[in-house]
Amino acid sequence: MSQQNKGVQISGAEVAQHNNKDSCWIAVRGKVYDVTDFLEEHPGGARLLLKCAGRDATEDYDAIHPAQLIEESLPDSAFKGTVDPSELDRPKLADKSVRNAQKEGKKDPDSPPPLSAMLNVRDFEKVAERHLAENSWAYYTAGADDEYSKAEAELAYRKVLFRPRILRNVGRVDTRTQILGQDVSLPIYISAVGIAKFAHPQGECTLAAAAGREGIAQLVATRSSMSIESIMKARTGGPQQPIFFQLYMHKDAKISDATILKAVKAGVKGIWLTVDSPVTGKRERDERLKANVDVGEQNDKIGGKGKPVQGVAKTLSSTVSPYLDWDTISYIRKLTNLPLVIKGIQSVEDAILAHKHKVNGIVISNHGGRSQDTAQAPLLTLLEINKYAPQIITDKKMQIFIDGGVRRGTDVVKALALGATAVGMGRPFLYSMSSGYGEAGTRRMIEIMREEIEQNMALVGATKISELRRELLNTSRLERDLTTFIAKL
Repeated sequence: MSQQNKGVQISGAEVAQHNNKDSCWIAVRGKVYDVTDFLEEHPGGARLLLKCAGRDATEDYDAIHPAQLIEESLPDSAFKGTVDPSELDRPKLADKSVRNAQKEGKKDPDSPPPLSAMLNVRDFEKVAERHLAENSWAYYTAGADDEYSKAEAELAYRKVLFRPRILRNVGRVDTRTQILGQDVSLPIYISAVGIAKFAHPQGECTLAAAAGREGIAQLVATRSSMSIESIMKARTGGPQQPIFFQLYMHKDAKISDATILKAVKAGVKGIWLTVDSPVTGKRERDERLKANVDVGEQNDKIGGKGKPVQGVAKTLSSTVSPYLDWDTISYIRKLTNLPLVIKGIQSVEDAILAHKHKVNGIVISNHGGRSQDTAQAPLLTLLEINKYAPQIITDKKMQIFIDGGVRRGTDVVKALALGATAVGMGRPFLYSMSSGYGEAGTRRMIEIMREEIEQNMALVGATKISELRRELLNTSRLERDLTTFIAKL
């Protein structure tokens, strides 16, 4: 950002005059920016900026964005000077969804239980529901429409039963594996999650610190609430700690290019292209809370009185490109030779196509049930691949990952036995660091998963991941849901 106005001191009264769509100024950490020309380009829409017009936007901005993003997004001419924050008003309609969840909107003022009392992953979820801000909870937990797919993802694991083998020496169980050539201590990784700051002030940096100490991998989202540089600095496992980058292609190809190159420069170990959300699903739980906020003032300012209000998810997804196709793979490969993973495979046909395009990995995922409701459960898609394209699993040239609905070590063991390399968990990691638990909470959750995975590998008769095979499972109940039609490619 240009320093041409570095010494210019602006009064709070002057900033307050620029409070409409024709002249919109905002202040962030004492710096004043003219965002008038940026209103229609803002990923969250003009409404969010106009809510802060002529006021101090620091709290709302910092709750979601990396600190330096504003200066990277605006031209030099947008910086007008500095202002004393005490002279400014804060937005009168400050939305709880963009407040620190540890400070605002708590449903239950009671202190969370000690970490020693947390015995399973769901314990963290129950505590998070009591202590997160209402809108933060809605954003994290929301699924699409009636949330059928969200529920089915978990139910699918219950439909698969173990067929344990006995009299095997299981005195030592080894859970180590590799994800895209990177060594990890567990076959689980932190899935890409948006706005982790809602759960903890240090967001994704807290997750990176915990992941490093526990030896697991992390997938960082394009819309992380901390910068990729700060997340990389937060690693505690050294430069080899595996952090991958989840990519949403932007409608503006130049922005996508810059995003990819920035991640590569930061030192990520691979690019994971998300393909299962070309448009944002209707997350009513999220949108309903937003609709309850009185936004009459903002609607008047943008000439849209009575317009429906978007939830946090749609607000943040407005710039995602719906124009992706299989040529996008070669496009990304021209920018980097890092391993490339396609995230969002929901059918065996697309798994086969991905294999033909020689990607390094696929993630079987329906976006946590957040995009299209009634899309089939990821575990069912994995079973579909196992039955109709087993050559993909045995080939090993393309690793297979899966996320959605994983809450127990038994779930992980079942997915691995069906051919998955590792399993992603998203929401549980957010819940683990909320309620003030921070890094210690996340490490406790990983410890719980480690214990459950080791225990259930031993109980099923396996001492290492390579010994987990389909014959250790009874999949007959889930097979009833398998499709009988496979399209010709």
